[in-house]
This record gives sequence, C-alpha cells and structure tokens, in this order.
Amino acid sequence: MRILVVEDDSKIASFIVNGLKQNGYAVDAATNGEQALELATTVNYDAAIFDVMLPKLDGLSLLGQIRKQKIFMPVLFLSAKASVDDRIRGLQAGGDDYLTKPFVFSELLARVQALIRRATHATEPTSLSVGDLTLDLLTREVTRAGQRIELHPREFSLLEMLLRHQGRVITKTMILENIWDYSYEPQTNVVDVLVSRLRNKIDKNFPVKLIQTMRGIGYALKSS
Repeated sequence: MRILVVEDDSKIASFIVNGLKQNGYAVDAATNGEQALELATTVNYDAAIFDVMLPKLDGLSLLGQIRKQKIFMPVLFLSAKASVDDRIRGLQAGGDDYLTKPFVFSELLARVQALIRRATHATEPTSLSVGDLTLDLLTREVTRAGQRIELHPREFSLLEMLLRHQGRVITKTMILENIWDYSYEPQTNVVDVLVSRLRNKIDKNFPVKLIQTMRGIGYALKSS
C-alpha cells in the first residue's frame, strides 16, 4: 500500500516516512501543496497525511483541489492547532481524520490503518498464514510449526506481501516498489538477496518449501 505524506517540517516528515516504511508501506513525500497536488493527481494512493500549514498551497486548499478532481483517497490532517473550530474546518474541507501535534507515531499509524480499512470496506486481519507458517500482524511475530522465527523489517515486509498475495506471482518490480520504494533497475540483485535471506529462515529447515521461484517472472508463496 502506498501513502502520500505532505509535511514541510523535515524532522516531522522524516519521522513519519521512516515509521510508515518500517511498517511495510511505500511512501511518497512532498514538502509543499503544489508538489503534493501533482503527485496526488498522477499516482494512486491508499491514504494521505497532510499538514494543514503548507507553503504554496495550504492543506485545506490542497484537499479541495484534489476532491474537485474526484480523488477520494482518505486524508488525515496534521496540525499544531488543537481547537474544535480548526478540527471542524479540516473535516468540513473533506478530511477524514484530524490529529494534533505533537503526536505519538503509534496513534498516527492506527488512525491511518483505520482510514484504509474504512475506505476499502475491509476488516484488517490480525494474522496471515499458509500451511504451518503464521505471521501475526499485531505482535509482528512469525512462527512455523510452532517455532518462532526472527525476521528483520524488510524480511517481514516481504513475507507479509507474499502472504497477502499467496498463490499469486509477485514480480521483482512489485517488491522493489513496495519494500524499497524505488523503480526497477535490471542490474540490481537486492530482491534476490532478500528472498534468499527469507528462504534461509522460513524454508531451509523445513521439508515443505513455501517460497517458489517463477523463473523470469518473480516469486510466489504456496503450501504445495
């Protein structure tokens, strides 16, 4: 899933972007309203986080322009202003939620996840599994045949992606865009290295190999 973050404070932007990436999201960032408008009208986002006070085009005006173009991604407003009137203005402008600064990242993450669930009319599962492999989305614990497996953040993100698309082929380009957040380069082998590391942890010591290589295409997670 891809999220747009629009924040002109570099420290806050870095804090949000890094936190979202560590939780498996692909993220694009903009520092002003005009840049954000261009991104929002050319890329499909699952959700967006807008600061209210932005250079060139403020957050409320930005959202107004986006809604006029029939783009209805859920938007969470961030603002240092905490008055009821400010929150009402943000929601009346078409925002879906409002969070005041300072904030803790866990609350921001929970609010973004709730917005995405409501937008897709889906109930987010608390765990994903295939065969004897289970990934707990709440505790970020992975087990196979009852044995706990420690994964690094990108390994966890790759496994989650494979589980969410189990039985279907995931291309290297898809993995690069969603886990590293950059476009495919034919000479790069970072995906192969990451898949190899994940295989060593979830397949090497088990008789049934779950990660299948589809030569020339990508990878798929299958229990048989």
